Amino acid sequence: MTLQKNDPITVEVVRNAIVAYADEMAEALCKSAYNMMIYEVRDYCCGLIDTTGRMISQNRGGLPIFLADLGIAVEDGIKKYGLKGFEEGDVLVMNHGHICGQHLNNVVVYAPCFHEGELIGFAANRAHWVDIGGSRQGFGSNATTDIYSEGLQMRSLKIYKAGELNDTLYQIIQDNIRYPDASLGDLRAQVASCQIGAKRYAELVARYGRGVVESCVETIWDQTDKAARQVIERIPDGTYSAESFLDNDGRDLATPLRIAVKVIVSGSTITVDFHGMHPQVNGPLNSGRSGGIAAARVAFKALTSPELDVNEGCFRALNVDLPDGTILSARPPAALGQWSIALPTVIDTILKALAPAVPELIPAAHKGDMGGCSFFGFYDDGSRFLLMNIFGGGWGGRPHEDGESAAVSVCQGDVRNTPVELQEIKYPFIVEKHTLRPDSGGAGEHRGGLGIELTYRCLRACRGNINFDRTVTPPWGLHGGHTGEVSVAIIDRADGTQLRVNKATDVHFTPGDRITFLTAGGGGYGDPRKRSRTDLDEDIANGLVSREAAVRDYGHAEPQMPRRIVVNG
Repeated sequence: MTLQKNDPITVEVVRNAIVAYADEMAEALCKSAYNMMIYEVRDYCCGLIDTTGRMISQNRGGLPIFLADLGIAVEDGIKKYGLKGFEEGDVLVMNHGHICGQHLNNVVVYAPCFHEGELIGFAANRAHWVDIGGSRQGFGSNATTDIYSEGLQMRSLKIYKAGELNDTLYQIIQDNIRYPDASLGDLRAQVASCQIGAKRYAELVARYGRGVVESCVETIWDQTDKAARQVIERIPDGTYSAESFLDNDGRDLATPLRIAVKVIVSGSTITVDFHGMHPQVNGPLNSGRSGGIAAARVAFKALTSPELDVNEGCFRALNVDLPDGTILSARPPAALGQWSIALPTVIDTILKALAPAVPELIPAAHKGDMGGCSFFGFYDDGSRFLLMNIFGGGWGGRPHEDGESAAVSVCQGDVRNTPVELQEIKYPFIVEKHTLRPDSGGAGEHRGGLGIELTYRCLRACRGNINFDRTVTPPWGLHGGHTGEVSVAIIDRADGTQLRVNKATDVHFTPGDRITFLTAGGGGYGDPRKRSRTDLDEDIANGLVSREAAVRDYGHAEPQMPRRIVVNG
């Protein structure tokens, strides 16, 4: 189709419309979902895809590691059925591990968009189902060694064909997952979300014509690409390298995993080279190729266009050189259940490589894990429960300010932890403490953000998974800043015994057991001795830094306290 040049006003109308449609899809999904990972945590993304699998638009606030990768799922369906193989009323479900490259709980649902009988695109979303069958419950399990043990795989299967439910596929899903009410409720929410997106996009095409809309989308992509390249052109050309380490793969606890990257800046392009990455492992801490691409995209977008809406043009200037067989590009049938664990550290390492080139843009390392917990068991009536929660931690100090405290990882963006009140209402646990962790942020002229301290008290027998990283290798500081504190989990048994763990699968708990999670703090930025006395005194007054740490880490004498003025009556 020949694209035409459109006036700027029409381009802006289309620009705002396509993002508004993705946002409306997200709102519908959030409000109608059944599990808290969607309606509270907001572990999902929504968007519009063109007929070649390119991202037209994506909702604001979606997970960064889902950046513009819905097209991979849709493209696979196009290859399977051909563009003429879709009908109005079709809805497809997709989570195939080595196409999508993620754990199987991340289920994509997509639907074709039609205008006057012509296929014009797709509406798609991805959401975290509470269960997908297999041997894993919740997240955090390190037990699996291949994808087949991790649950159902569905490769662009039509759950609705021309508006008619595929009862056989629906029955297979229902009979093979532990929480069918929740997961199938989420499926219906995803279907409704896609139907809204398809309807809205068709309305836009009806208003302006397909040629005008697609021309405007191409213009938007070109403008986004131009903005990103202008940032890259200010970075000195060169090859920049960095490495770091993950603690282990959760199974072989004695072997660290090497994260090695090269970032090649040439003119207006950036290439991220992953040839030094650790080979895939015999456990679930792997991702498909989309894992490495997602990590590179998050770092790239944070550097070049953090304020711009997500579309295909954001990443034209990025090349990713990723060989097969690494933990970011595992070959089938590798397990993928912990697919996202490595990504925050990979992103930190990409940014670390660029720190000498653009020190004014790069922060110290943040908490760097996707840690969380899962507790699961049965009530007296035989019904199941599954509590899942994600944790905040410290972000690295920045060139001009301190790091944020109690924030989720860079991969998780705007997602949220589950509210304490809802956890206590729905599950047999009491949250006894949820507070900042003093002295956990790395010392620096700009201090690292603080991790958290979170304590659960168990009210009935159950099991659970614990999975932390940065428990051995702390978040690093930059330019003289100190490292942040590492993560640790502590189990205080009702019988008085105590156990410190970092990665544990299928741990048994009894009533009265307490599980405390101490999350990592961010690295500091700059020489701690240059931190202003006013800022340090305020940290002490707020309980963020202890007096001992102020003397030890910042080299100050006993901190000054505000003078008390006594006025005699």
